[in-house]
Amino acid sequence: MTTPCEVSWFSALCDDDYEFLGVPDPMLQSSWEHCRDIVMQAESGGFDNILLPSGYALGIDTTAFAAAIAPMLKRLALLMAVRVGESWPPQLARQIATIDRMLGGRLNINIISSEMPGETLGSAPRYARTVELMHILKTLLNGQPLDHQGEHWTLKVDPPRISTLSGKAPLLYFGGLSPDAREAAAQGCDVYLMWPDVEANVAAIIADMKDRAARHGRTLKFGYRAHVIVRDTEEEARLYADRLLSKLDAARGAEIRAKSLDSQSAGVAAQAALREGAASDGYAEDNLWTGIGRARSGCGAAIVGDPDQVLAKLNRYREMGIDAFILSGYPHAAEADLFARHVLPRIDHAPLASVA
Repeated sequence: MTTPCEVSWFSALCDDDYEFLGVPDPMLQSSWEHCRDIVMQAESGGFDNILLPSGYALGIDTTAFAAAIAPMLKRLALLMAVRVGESWPPQLARQIATIDRMLGGRLNINIISSEMPGETLGSAPRYARTVELMHILKTLLNGQPLDHQGEHWTLKVDPPRISTLSGKAPLLYFGGLSPDAREAAAQGCDVYLMWPDVEANVAAIIADMKDRAARHGRTLKFGYRAHVIVRDTEEEARLYADRLLSKLDAARGAEIRAKSLDSQSAGVAAQAALREGAASDGYAEDNLWTGIGRARSGCGAAIVGDPDQVLAKLNRYREMGIDAFILSGYPHAAEADLFARHVLPRIDHAPLASVA
């Protein structure tokens, strides 16, 4: 571990904040005020970056939120999620450049290979469209004229007059487990994101993605998205995990999972398999608890333990090749404060853009 890693937090723009999983709380519902407060907690806590998720049917608009919060931040970077199916690439490039300027050059992009709302598109064409989008964005945001004759877009345009502060495209973060998703990542993204899994599987995915990227003459950085519960003792952390689930109705949990736009993806299936293969207490391996996934589609496991255990788990991932972490916890602002006080000061960390 010779270089710093990036440590990011998560702002719950998509109606995903709870004191008790599966029990809606008006005080924690996605709103400008609540999500702003999470971001400001991450800023004051010393995190490098914060993910702003995006979901058409859930929560509030991500791009509008990013533009609104940008002038309030002094050092925190934003990882703004964009859904491919909802975007016209030249307009998206201009939005990205504008918000990057507002942030002083600290904008990163999380590419989501989504369909258009109401659209049904197969995996292969959907990821082919995602590769096209990443190419278009990088061309325009690197200040180059675009002549693109693709399957999904035919575009011949000059780059937007406004550029990012650096004059270069921001880092593109992207995740997906299916073969089509892995190939899209190998061809176009900069940071390949993974959801929680046992350490052997994490190592295997990293090795596979390195090989795929090399076949395209590229290299990737690797990110790991997980929840976290850190308390003074392991017993306290495990008790808090149990408390999170103490009011969850199984039917309500299934309803929440089904609402997600990615509920049928290979990644979600892998999270379900991780949960189903865990021990009776929900732990898939030491300090990796899958109970979160009972009331959440997508990232469904948490690193649980005392500060030393949480730090050790993160360091093992770093030794395996993870360059960036995107963490979260429930409630998000409160858990950000706990992690910032007990673990973050012990990690050598910095924004990826500054250590690339």
